[in-house]
Amino acid sequence: MDVGRLFEAHHEALYRYLYRLTGDPELAADAVQEAFTRMIARRPRDENPRAWLYRVATNAALESGRTASNRARLLAASPHGAALGDDPTTPDTAVEVRERRERVQRALASLSPRERTILLMREEGFKHREIAEAVGTTTGSIGTMIARALEKLAEALDLDRERVP
Repeated sequence: MDVGRLFEAHHEALYRYLYRLTGDPELAADAVQEAFTRMIARRPRDENPRAWLYRVATNAALESGRTASNRARLLAASPHGAALGDDPTTPDTAVEVRERRERVQRALASLSPRERTILLMREEGFKHREIAEAVGTTTGSIGTMIARALEKLAEALDLDRERVP
């Protein structure tokens, strides 16, 4: 297993995922570093090193001792940190983008850490099997867990009200 190649292939996406999960760029960077350090110290037996990295990094981030309320506060306080899109071109657009990011971050913060993990891993393109390995559940339950997490996210974003004229 070439850890350098794995680092090049997964570092950026893993950091982005952890930053979205925690809302804290330093915590995300530390968790990424911890995952790769553990990989060097003891090679994973898993057939899928990507899922192993995400599982270890997620656990490292969540084991940091931060409370759920602290994570929510950090997510709400750092709306500009995540690379979520291009810079807006006008002040009005900048305000709209910032408000939309803050709203999504608050909605994500309202989910449990496991629900956030599942949705963010799905967003990063993980297969159900990989997500199941990372969160410690069965592949068959992931679809249901994603659907429930999406329902909670939609409710937190109050999407039904927005569609009504």
